[in-house]
Amino acid sequence: MIENSMFEEEPDVVDLAKEPCLHPLEPDEVEYEPRSSRLLVRGLGEHEIDDDEEDYESSAKLLGMSFMNRSSGLRNNMSVYRQNPSGSCSVPSTRTMVVCTVVLVIAVSLIMAIYLLPKCTFTKEGCHKKNHTMELIYPLATNGKLFPWAKIRLPPDVVPLHYDLVLQPNLTTLKFAGSVKIVVNIVQVTWKIVLHSSGLNITKATITSAGGHQEKPVEFLEYPLHDQLAVIAPEALLVGQNYTVSIEYSSNLSDTYYGFYKISYKDENSKQRWFAATQFEPVAARSAFPCFDEPAFKATFLIKIKRDEKLSTLSNMPKKATTPVTNGIVQDEFFVSLKMSTYLVAFVVADLKNISRETNGSLVSVYAIPQHLNQVGYALNTAVKLLEFYQKYFLINYPLEKLDLVAIPDFQSGAMENWGLITFRETTLLFDSNTSSARDKKLITAVIAHELAHQWFGNLVTMEWWNDLWLNEGFATFMEYFAMEEIFPELHSDEDFLNLIFKAMMKDSLNSSHPVSSAVQSSEQIEEMFDALSYIKGASLLLMLKHYLTKDVFQAGIEVYLHNHSYGSAQSDDLWDSMNEITNGTLDVKKLMKTWILHKGFPLVTVVRKGKIISVQQEKFLYCMEPENWTSDASYLWHIPLTYITSSCNLTHCTNAYLLDQKSAVIELPEEVEWVKFNVDMNGYYIVHYAEDWKTLIDLLKKNHTALSPKDRANLINNIFNLAGLGKESLEKAFELIDYLNKENSTAPLTQALFQLSLIYSLLEKKGEQQLAARVMHRIEHLLGDKIDQQSWTDDGTLSERELRSTLLAFACTHGIRNCRATATEMFEKWMKSNGTMSLPSDVMKAIFTAGAKSSDGWEFLLKTYSSSVSEAEKNKMIEALASTEDVRKLIWLMQNSLEGEVIRAQELSRIVATVSQSLPGYLLAWDFVKENWEKLTRKFHLGSYTIQNIISWSTSQFATKAHLLEVKSFFESKSEESSQLRCVKEAIDTIQLNIQWMEGNLAKLRELL
Repeated sequence: MIENSMFEEEPDVVDLAKEPCLHPLEPDEVEYEPRSSRLLVRGLGEHEIDDDEEDYESSAKLLGMSFMNRSSGLRNNMSVYRQNPSGSCSVPSTRTMVVCTVVLVIAVSLIMAIYLLPKCTFTKEGCHKKNHTMELIYPLATNGKLFPWAKIRLPPDVVPLHYDLVLQPNLTTLKFAGSVKIVVNIVQVTWKIVLHSSGLNITKATITSAGGHQEKPVEFLEYPLHDQLAVIAPEALLVGQNYTVSIEYSSNLSDTYYGFYKISYKDENSKQRWFAATQFEPVAARSAFPCFDEPAFKATFLIKIKRDEKLSTLSNMPKKATTPVTNGIVQDEFFVSLKMSTYLVAFVVADLKNISRETNGSLVSVYAIPQHLNQVGYALNTAVKLLEFYQKYFLINYPLEKLDLVAIPDFQSGAMENWGLITFRETTLLFDSNTSSARDKKLITAVIAHELAHQWFGNLVTMEWWNDLWLNEGFATFMEYFAMEEIFPELHSDEDFLNLIFKAMMKDSLNSSHPVSSAVQSSEQIEEMFDALSYIKGASLLLMLKHYLTKDVFQAGIEVYLHNHSYGSAQSDDLWDSMNEITNGTLDVKKLMKTWILHKGFPLVTVVRKGKIISVQQEKFLYCMEPENWTSDASYLWHIPLTYITSSCNLTHCTNAYLLDQKSAVIELPEEVEWVKFNVDMNGYYIVHYAEDWKTLIDLLKKNHTALSPKDRANLINNIFNLAGLGKESLEKAFELIDYLNKENSTAPLTQALFQLSLIYSLLEKKGEQQLAARVMHRIEHLLGDKIDQQSWTDDGTLSERELRSTLLAFACTHGIRNCRATATEMFEKWMKSNGTMSLPSDVMKAIFTAGAKSSDGWEFLLKTYSSSVSEAEKNKMIEALASTEDVRKLIWLMQNSLEGEVIRAQELSRIVATVSQSLPGYLLAWDFVKENWEKLTRKFHLGSYTIQNIISWSTSQFATKAHLLEVKSFFESKSEESSQLRCVKEAIDTIQLNIQWMEGNLAKLRELL
C-alpha cells in the first residue's frame, strides 16, 4: 500500500500497467518480489521467455514511452503535407485529403492492432486472461533507466554470505575510498542483485561466478529514494550458486552522526585533531559500504583499514596483521567476524589509549583520547563484572576474544552495542572521581550494563525486522536493571526504572501511542521505533512476566530462546514459544503476552472492596481526546497478572497473584482486612483505581507509611495524580495523599511527588497564572522545606541519599526555596575566585553552577571554564546551568552555537533545548528556535531520530492554549509529509490538547484547593 502511493507522487516514475499490452502485476507479486520473468523491459527480465512473452516484449519495445507520441505526431503532421503552388505537384482537393487521411489512419490503426496483439490471439486456444486489477510500477534509476525493484524492503531472492571490506579514510581531506566484495547465494533465479547504497560514488562493479576467475563488468542502477543499488547480471543467476559482487566507491566522511562520520576535538595541547567513527544502527551501514542493510541478512565480515601510521584502528574483531602500504600508510587487517547484521559492523580511526583486563578468555579494554585515559578505570571494572554475570546467567559464553569499549568525543546516542566494539558518549563511560556524582556513576553503570546485555540480545540473536525492535531494546533495558540489582544493589537502580516506567506510561496513555511491536517500513518509521515504548514498556512487560512465571522459569525460557536462535533472527513469537517450552502447557505465555505487545496503551483496573469480597474490573486507561483524534478500542481485553498485598501480610506469605483475563472478576480473601494494595512494587504495567478505598490508603500513609514499600508509595502517588488528570479522582484527594511526605525519607516517592507537582507548577507558570503557580511552590516548600534544610552540601551518605540530595537542592536552587540559592551562590563565588581550581562536592555541583549562572559574570566564567575542562561529568553539569539563565540573548546564543557545534557540541543540543523549554523566559524561545532551524535540525539529526523526538517533545510540552495548539499543527502541516506524519509530532499535539483539557478541568479547583 505505501509503496504505490509513494511512487505515484514521484515525478520520475513510469507506470507500465497503463500500457494495455504489458503484463500486469500478479496479485501474489504485490507483497513479494515481482517475478523477473514478468518484468517486460529488455535487460531486466529473464532471457528464457516463451513465444507469447516475446510478442509482449516486442510490444514493450515499441511502446517505449516515445512510440505513442511519434505515431500521434505522425497523424497530426500528415494533414499539413501540402506542397506550395511553386512545387511540381498540384494541390489535392479538400475531399481527397480527408478521404486519404481517414483511410491512412484506419490502415495504420489496423496494422498496429494486429502487430501488438500477441500470437495467441490467432490460435484455437486463445490467450489466458490476465488479472488487470493490480498495477506494476517501477521507478526510474538516476540514469533514467527503469529500476527493477519497487519496494522499500529488499527482495528475498539473493542472500549475502560474506563481505570483504577495504577502507581508506583520509583525516586530512575528510574523505574515504572503499571496495567491497560480497559473496551472495541465489535463492530464486534472477538477473538482478538489489542491495543498499546511500551517498556513495560508485565507480566500478563486477560479478564473478563460483569457481570462476574472471570478473565480468556489470551494469548498475541506483535509486536514491530507497537507498537501493541494482547490479544487473549479464546472464541468469542460478539457484543454489554463489557469486561474488565487487564494488569500488568513494565518499565523504559524514558531518552528521550517522554512517562513517568525522569528529573534531582538541588534544592536550589545544590543537585540533580529527577522529573517524561509525554509527550504523538502524540504517546507515549502507552509507559506508554497499550492503544488504536489513537485520535478517546476517553474514561474516573481513575488514581491512588503511590508515596513517600515527593513528590506530579498531573494529569488531581482534587485529590479525598490520602491513605497510605506501610511505606513512599501513593497512590493518582484522580477523573474520562471526555471522552478524550490518548495523553491528563498526570501525574507529583515531589516536586512542587504553587499559585492559582479561576475563574468561576475552580481553576487555576501555579506550579514550589520551587526556581522558585517567577516567576509564571504573568502566573497566564494571564491564568485567557485568560480562561475568551475563555469561553465568545466560549459560552462553561471550563468543569473541575481545571486547572494546570506546569513548567517542562527539556521539549522538548514549552508546551503541556493535559486537566486540561498543561505542559510548564520553559522559556514559568516563568516571572522574573528583567531579562525577552518584548519579553519574549510576548512569555509567546502567549504560554499560545495557550495551553488554545486547551482546546476547541483539547481537547473538537479532530481531528479524525493526517492528520487533523491543526484542533488542526491551530485553537490554530489562537486563540492565536486573543485572544492576544483582551486582550493584547499593545503586538502587530499581527506583530509576520505576520512574522510567511512569514516564513511558505517560507516553503510552496518548492516543498517538503505538503497540510495542508495530509495522514499520520507511527509515523515519524505523528511527521512531527507538522510543520509550520499545525500551521501557518492553522492559516492564518482561519484568511483569518474570514475576508472574517466577525468576527460575523466566531464566530457563531465556536460555532456550538464546540457544534456539543463536547467530540467527527471531520474532516475538519465538520468545513466547521458548517460554512455553518451559511452562509445558501450565500457562500459554504467547496468549498472555500477545495481549500486551500487539496493542497500544495499558489497562486501568478498578478495585472495589466489600468485606472479604474484592471486585476487579479492567478498562483502557485513555484520556478523552478531541473527536478528530480519538480512536476507540475501549473493549480491548488484557490478560493482567494482578498482584496484591493486604494488611494481614506476614513474613511467609505476602504477595498474592490473580490472572484477570476477563472484563471483570471477583476475588475472595480468606479474611477481612484493613487495607489492600494492588500492583505490588509496581511490577505490573497497569494503573489501579481504589474507588472508596483511596481514603483507607491515605489514612495508612499518614499513620504508618512504612507498612508499604517505597516503590508502592511512589506507585500510589503516580496513580492518584494520573486518575485526577483522567477525571476519575479529585485533585483534592491527590493533594491529601501526599500530605504525609514530610515524614518520607525514601527517594522514589519523594521524586515522584516532586515530578507531579512540578508538572502542575510549569503549566500554571506558562499559562500566566503566576499567583497560583507561587501557591503550588509554597505547597511544595511546606511539604519538602524541612527535608531541603536537612541536606548537607557534601558528598556524604549512601548513593541513594546522595542522589536525593542532588535532586532536592537542584530543585530548591532553581525555584529559590529556603536559603538554597544564597548558600549555592556563596560557594560558586569562592570557586570562581579560585579560578575553578577549588574542589566542589560533585553531588551538589549542578545546584551550585545553576545558582552561579544567574549572574552575567558567573555565566561567562562558566562558559570559559566549560571550554577548557577535561572532565565530561563537570561539563555536563555546566551545560544545564548555562541553559538555565534567564538572559534571553544568552539562551539564543547557546542553542544556536550548539547546533553549529563550535564551542558546544551538537550532541548537547537536545538537553539544552529541554532545559531552556522548562523556564518561563525560555519556553517560547525554544519553540521559535525549532521552527527557524527545522531544516538544519533534521539534516543533522535525521527525521524520527531520538534527538528529534526529544526536541519536538520538549519544545512544545509546556503549551496549554488553543493558539499554541493551532500554531504547532500549522507549522508541521507546512513541512514535508514525512515531518507532519512523525509520531512524535502527533504526540506533541496530543500533549498540548491534554494540557488544555487539564487546565480547563482543574484551574478553578486549584484556586479553591490552594
